[in-house]
Amino acid sequence: MRKLNTLAAVLTIVGGLNWGLVGLFKFDLVAAIFGGMQFGEVNVASRIVYTLVGLSALYLASQLRTLIGTSEPTPTTSVTA
Repeated sequence: MRKLNTLAAVLTIVGGLNWGLVGLFKFDLVAAIFGGMQFGEVNVASRIVYTLVGLSALYLASQLRTLIGTSEPTPTTSVTA
């Protein structure tokens, strides 16, 4: 399960960075990597990447409660000597 969480996080980060590039520079990195296409064009490879990014975001959204719950610090007891 941990590997799935890591893969989903990496794919979601890739998607977020790609959208940042689209918003800031109107540059689609995924399209550029998979065939040097013009902005907005897609091919089979880029559609697969976009689909995996979307599925990763859905998966992480479904795990959000668990992810938030496990990220809170656990209280520790201090031992004095």
